[in-house]
Amino acid sequence: MKAPRATIWHNPRCGNSRGALQLLREHGIEPEVVDYLTQPPDRATLLRVAADSGLGVRGLVREKEAAYAERGLAMADDETLLEAMLADPVLINRPVVITPHGTRLCRPPATVLELLRAP
Repeated sequence: MKAPRATIWHNPRCGNSRGALQLLREHGIEPEVVDYLTQPPDRATLLRVAADSGLGVRGLVREKEAAYAERGLAMADDETLLEAMLADPVLINRPVVITPHGTRLCRPPATVLELLRAP
């Protein structure tokens, strides 16, 4: 059986991101690794991932970043959040893993295991 394809939105400085990547590799999957800070997704991709993950736009926002508070995003609507993530990709939560079995924000990293099981 061929291992499923996968893409990970990765930040090498993030322990959760490194952990999810390691788990993928331990299960024989060499994912496409996207450094989303230097290669951020476009609007359509962000919207698709928000929907496919079931998190919605707010669920993809990294609230712990200083930029979140600096931009006053706590009460922002989806459009404002999208614009903020597009302008400042550090606001995108990570790691996001996309496979044929689904899309998940893999916090904690073990969440990636849900994507390795056939439906």
